[in-house]
Amino acid sequence: MLSRRVLIIADIEGSSGCWNYAASLFFTREWVQACEAMTLDVQAVVQGLFDAGAEEVIIKDFHRTGYNLLPEHIDPRARVNSGYALGPIPGMGDPGRTDTVMFLGLHAASGTSGFLPHTMTSRLAEVQVNGRLVPEVALFASLLAPYGIRPVFFSGCPDACRQARQEVPGITTFEIDKAGGPDGFDPAAWRRRLAQTAVAALTNCHTRPLEGRGPLDVKVVFRDGPAMAKKIARRWRVQCQGDAVHFIADDMPALFEILSRICYLVPALLPVLPLALPLYNMKGRAGLAWVRHRLKKVA
Repeated sequence: MLSRRVLIIADIEGSSGCWNYAASLFFTREWVQACEAMTLDVQAVVQGLFDAGAEEVIIKDFHRTGYNLLPEHIDPRARVNSGYALGPIPGMGDPGRTDTVMFLGLHAASGTSGFLPHTMTSRLAEVQVNGRLVPEVALFASLLAPYGIRPVFFSGCPDACRQARQEVPGITTFEIDKAGGPDGFDPAAWRRRLAQTAVAALTNCHTRPLEGRGPLDVKVVFRDGPAMAKKIARRWRVQCQGDAVHFIADDMPALFEILSRICYLVPALLPVLPLALPLYNMKGRAGLAWVRHRLKKVA
């Protein structure tokens, strides 16, 4: 059975143009090239999906500010959702009528090997759930489960792909090996294979929505050590032990919400979040305008 309504969650670390930490940052020369390459990666998949008979494609830009993709270079039949939304899915917004999700360019979990591994933010050394390190693919797929959306495809470094297969049995994966650096890497050929593998995954009927049921025993370890753990524990009223905080989450979507607060918010910001979020999205749009300006200068 061919899926015809596809949601794409796109990240930059596993894209074809991000080869160092600077390329994942905001307002860097390397980031400009990474945004362009990430856009070309996504467009290759989108074009392949429509050619294969897809009726609806929604793309969620899910890196840093959420403004890394250049929509003018993506098939206009697709809808590019940039920035972040309060709902209906926290952060992601509206998944439309999509019934499958493809993860493009994601990375491995904090505390594991791979290219630029992290969960939510590099400030977290580990996120353990019931004793297991958790990658973002598990969090994101669980957010989509209440809508009946199945994860069918994942691309990223070999370690990230291996973790995706562990979290989502039956998922199709496609690797980008960054161990040797960009020299000798053929992005156009790689994109063709990426698109071909993604299109083939439209017929993947081996996966199910990742429900992420709890309760979940969570341990979050901070790279900045005990002082940061203590600060976060006081801020959000959770238990602290050494360089880590501990809490129980009802399920994976609840964990995503708690981690979002720990990583990016303070309690005083919660009541004004509907006003603050548009301001943050303005920052993202300004960054993408700078990317466009830099690309025009190069051209």
